[in-house]
Amino acid sequence: MTLHADLPADLLDQIESAGYYPQLVADTLDVSVAGEPVRAQLVHGETTFDTETVRRHLSVIVLTETRLIFVHVDDHGGDDEHGSHPHGFATSESVALTAVRSVAITHVVSDPQRYRAGALGREVTLAINWGGVSRVDLEPATCGDPDCEADHGYTGSLLADDLALRISADAEGNDAVTDAVRFARLLSAVTAGR
Repeated sequence: MTLHADLPADLLDQIESAGYYPQLVADTLDVSVAGEPVRAQLVHGETTFDTETVRRHLSVIVLTETRLIFVHVDDHGGDDEHGSHPHGFATSESVALTAVRSVAITHVVSDPQRYRAGALGREVTLAINWGGVSRVDLEPATCGDPDCEADHGYTGSLLADDLALRISADAEGNDAVTDAVRFARLLSAVTAGR
């Protein structure tokens, strides 16, 4: 059996270029793809900083004929729970295309009065909802009277919180934004055409 035989060469190249545990990412993805042909992919790396630690995260989203597959890989420094050596955590999730509820893409455009057709901005956020995770934002309800001291309970919003990726041309280059828009366009088309 050839390793990663079911993954397209350009996807493997993108994973390798991301430079973040490429063999772990490819193996995890290969298990989840399970032989189904890949129609499209989006590879997105993200580095965050806290006071003492640099944390890396890689997301790979793959579209097949029937499923949307996500692989997320994070690294964690030595801690008491997992020993003194760094650990990589690779998680995959497979969602039937029929379960995808919405695909939203937000374009951030500076100087919109000078926007040129087809430019699509310097940054996009791709949000995909399939109902797996929701977040409740609550706040005290009011009646509008600034002097009222009555308890009006709470009001809030139930928000889908399955997956959101922010892709910036300034951080990742124009091609990354173009790839994200292309992926979102195809995903929107296949999930709307049920």
